[in-house]
Amino acid sequence: MEQFFATFFTYVKQSPLNLVLFGLAVTSGGMLLFPLLTRGMRPGAEVGPSEAVMLINRKDAVVIDVRDEGEFKTGHINNARHMPEKQMADRMKEIEKFKTKPIIISCASGRRSASVVDTLKKQGFTEVVALAGGIGAWQQAGMPLEK
Repeated sequence: MEQFFATFFTYVKQSPLNLVLFGLAVTSGGMLLFPLLTRGMRPGAEVGPSEAVMLINRKDAVVIDVRDEGEFKTGHINNARHMPEKQMADRMKEIEKFKTKPIIISCASGRRSASVVDTLKKQGFTEVVALAGGIGAWQQAGMPLEK
């Protein structure tokens, strides 16, 4: 095994191009593994766009969009309730009646919604999930937006 590494590093040192190619291979491999490794660290559960549609259609899930006013006006999921993340604590009473109903939290990329899911679960909401990838993933999946 030592012989292999010695030969490999000698080969890499022979040309700067070999070193660049090795660096690119390591970097691209890391980029491929990063989402798999960080998935377990994200708070709350996630669903993709197709799973979200099934929750909406089959279980009458409520969609809450936590983006800012400007982002919301550019387009949102049909019948989504707009509750900016900064106002969630003040407006909690508006969604109290949905504690036992499925709730999908959406944002632009999925980062804000994951923290809101964690907060709502601590408040006693039982079936709350984040839209993985946010509105960006929703659009990429070819799902319609309401303006």
